[in-house]
Amino acid sequence: MKVYFLGTGTSQGIPVIGSTHPVCKSSDPKDKRLRVSVWLSWENTSLIIDCGPDFRQQMLVSGCERVDAILFTHEHADHTAGLDDIRPFNFRQGSIPIYAHPRVIENLKKRFDYVFETENKYPGAPSVETFEVCHELPFSLNDKTIIPINAFHGSLQIFGYRIDDFAYLTDVKTIADEEIEKLKGVKVIVINALRIESHETHFNLEEALDFINKIKPGKTYLTHISHLFGFHEEVQKMLPENVFLAYDNLEINI
Repeated sequence: MKVYFLGTGTSQGIPVIGSTHPVCKSSDPKDKRLRVSVWLSWENTSLIIDCGPDFRQQMLVSGCERVDAILFTHEHADHTAGLDDIRPFNFRQGSIPIYAHPRVIENLKKRFDYVFETENKYPGAPSVETFEVCHELPFSLNDKTIIPINAFHGSLQIFGYRIDDFAYLTDVKTIADEEIEKLKGVKVIVINALRIESHETHFNLEEALDFINKIKPGKTYLTHISHLFGFHEEVQKMLPENVFLAYDNLEINI
């Protein structure tokens, strides 16, 4: 399975509009981060997790030519606002399945009502098929079993996903022990680490490392990164062995 990091930034991206912070002024490409998303592909399957406001740019840069399904972690705009830009895929391949918590699907129906119209739908509007995700029920996508991982982003319920020996979680602040058990044995995990300082709704570095220590994966990649974390090269030097700061357009194989 190929894992391609489409975006590794927090909700504002890096650089932040109008910011004079040194990281926002960095010339290192690894310090420039689009909103968080990942592209997974294996055999004849192409899967996106989260479809944020940078989706169009991410598709052009990555060279992704097909999307067989989109999994949503939660409804916040930095994870969903690019839904309209699936249209080129619709024109080539038809309706795209989307998987999300029922609450997230209802949110998308309010914000993108024209996508879900059943009568007199505009002919150029995006087209999706909706599938509800329950944290107690793994589901199949082609030849893979996908295990939802229940977690909380502050007080908001969110989903991470495990596929074989890979797991992807973002925007996590708390996660129950029984959900952590679902992650045991993974070889590679992606988890959010916003910054050094504590945050109300996201893991900081210390919390992310504590989480990693409970699971003990072979490798971990940190994502959903704020400019306040620091320069990519400096942060990487302070991380433990086998923990890596992800960056946009990083590609790994599992």
